[in-house]
This record gives sequence, structure tokens and C-alpha cells, in this order.
Amino acid sequence: MAHFELAPRQTSTAVTHRTVEEIWFVLAGRGQMWRMQGEREEIVTLEAGVCLTIPRGTHFQFRALGDAPLAAVGVTMPPWPGEGEAVAVAGPWTPSAP
Repeated sequence: MAHFELAPRQTSTAVTHRTVEEIWFVLAGRGQMWRMQGEREEIVTLEAGVCLTIPRGTHFQFRALGDAPLAAVGVTMPPWPGEGEAVAVAGPWTPSAP
């Protein structure tokens, strides 16, 4: 389990995970998450109280909108195996944060 924040108006790098799945719970802030799995693609609004999953192999990217950081708690299953788990992929937005 990890707590993380993305600074206001920042965008993550788009990635996919090799072996883990994730569950996210948004604690504060406002943003969006793009997810693509096979032919299915969507953008989810992120705000306090939203919970979502990121199945293994899903391409995803997130960004913080507004003047406050986007804060969330994420759980990986199985536990995070280490470096090399997240693989960069093409996403819809230009990343501004690693």
C-alpha cells in the first residue's frame, strides 16, 4: 500500500504493469485517469471518495486538475515486485511528472 500525491496541474507518465493489479482510493484533489484495456478506453473523473481498479496490463495515465494536489492511496496485488514492473506506454496527455 502506498500514499502518493501528484502536484497541481501535473500529469504522470502513461504506464502499464507487468504482473500487478491496483486498487486506488482518492483522498483529495481533483483530476482524471485515462485507462485502456484492449479495445476499451475511458477517462474517469478523480475526486475524494472515488475508488477504482487498474487490472494487470491496463494502460493508464493520470493528471491533477486545479490548484490542489491529487492525493490517493494505492494497493498492489500481489505486492510490488520492484524496478521494471511499470512499463512506459503512449498516453493521451503529455507527461510533466515521472
